[in-house]
Formats: sequence, C-alpha cells, structure tokens
Amino acid sequence: MPAEFSKRCDTIEECYEFMLAYAGQGLPSDEGSQAGGQVREFLQRAVKALTGLAESCAKTVAAEGLEPAEKCHAFIAVLHRDAQDSLAALDLVLAQPAISSQLIDNLNASIHLRALLTDLFLIGEILRTHHKPRQAVIS
Repeated sequence: MPAEFSKRCDTIEECYEFMLAYAGQGLPSDEGSQAGGQVREFLQRAVKALTGLAESCAKTVAAEGLEPAEKCHAFIAVLHRDAQDSLAALDLVLAQPAISSQLIDNLNASIHLRALLTDLFLIGEILRTHHKPRQAVIS
C-alpha cells in the first residue's frame, strides 16, 4: 500500500485507539492530565489525515491498478462521505472548551466514525491482498 495513504490510515486508527483508552479514564476535562493534553493532539492529527483522505485513496487505487474501476470509484465516494461526516464530528469535539472522557466515549460510539474505520479496514485488506497484474516484459 503506498506510504501516504497508509500513513493517513495509521494516524486515524491510532487516534481511535487513544480515544478508547481516554474514554475509560473518567476524566471530566482535558485539563490537568497527560492524557488530557494529548487528546487534542490526536484529534488534530486525525483531522489532518481525514482531509483529502478520499483523494489519497483514489491515487492509491489507481497506482495499484485495482479493478473493476467503477466499483472502486463507487467505494471511494462512500469513503469520502464517511470521512466528511467523521471530520464534522471531530471538529465539533475540538471546538468544545473541555473534552471529557464521556464526550470521547460518545464520539467513539458515533456510527460515522465506525463506518470510516470499517471503510479503512476494508480497503486496507483489499490493498494488502491485491496483486498487481504483471506487465509484459519486452525483449
């Protein structure tokens, strides 16, 4: 899988894993704890990774030669919608003056974020198991 798309996926997955741990801490705010200080950083990195995610996926799909193209394009449209919906949720949380564990727990439960993660797992598995067609060797 090309590095740029892979890095975006890893950043989003790392954010989600951090949020799972943060949600379990019972913090009333992101102030005054190490995890609280990190939650905004993880969310901001995820926002950056989500911005342009579908375009990055499209480049990766093209570079890998995934077929059939029309099925790939339809999926990329779904990925774009799920990324935009997740981005809206992350932006809303980041706009809050305090980010509690409960707020993050609710974000974790968001169907939008879960759909996005499932999209990434699906395309990631397809890319990992895809074998590029061999190009003819001209002698």
